[in-house]
Amino acid sequence: MSLKSQLESLLFTAVKPVTLKNLTVALKVKSNLVLAALKELAADYEERQSGLRLVINNQKYQLATAEDNAALVKEFLHDETNGELSVPSLETLTIIAYRGPLAKRELDRIRGVNCSLIIRNLLLRGLISEKYNKKLDDNFYTVTHDFVRFLGLDEVSKLPDYEKLHAPDSLDRLLAEEPAAKARGNETD
Repeated sequence: MSLKSQLESLLFTAVKPVTLKNLTVALKVKSNLVLAALKELAADYEERQSGLRLVINNQKYQLATAEDNAALVKEFLHDETNGELSVPSLETLTIIAYRGPLAKRELDRIRGVNCSLIIRNLLLRGLISEKYNKKLDDNFYTVTHDFVRFLGLDEVSKLPDYEKLHAPDSLDRLLAEEPAAKARGNETD
C-alpha cells in the first residue's frame, strides 16, 4: 500500500484536522516523505476534479468536499442531521451519555467497531462534544447541553439508572449480557 493511500485513509477517517506530527507518528515515516505524499494527494484531487480536496490550515490537514459541491453537500447533510438516528448511533450516544467523558479508544472497544463516522454524525447534530486531551493523546466525548435539555433533564446524571451504569464495568457487563440473552431467546424458537 502506498504512503499516499495510507494518508488518504487516515485523513478520511479522522474526525478533525490532523497535524503533520500525528501523521508521521501514525505512519512511522519521516515528515518530508509525508509532506511529499500530501502534495501528491492534493494534486491528484485537483487533476481529476475530485469531489474531495486536501485542506491545509495552521499546519493541520483534513479532507473536505470540493467547493463546487458545497450546495449539494449542505442539502444532503441537512437531511442527514435532521433524520432519525440509526441504531448504532443511538447505542453510541447512550454509551457516551452514561460513560462520558469517554475516550474514542474506549468507545471503539466497548462497541467493538471503529466509531469515527458515527461520532462525526453525532458531532454534526450537536448531540456530543469533543475535547482533545494532550496528555493522554486521545479525544474524549461527552453529551452536549442541548442533548440533555432535549431529554427534559437538567443534568446528565438524572438519566435512568445513571449511577449504576456510569460505573466503568457495569455497561460492559450489560452489553456482554445482551447477546447471551438473545442467544437464549433463539434457543426456544
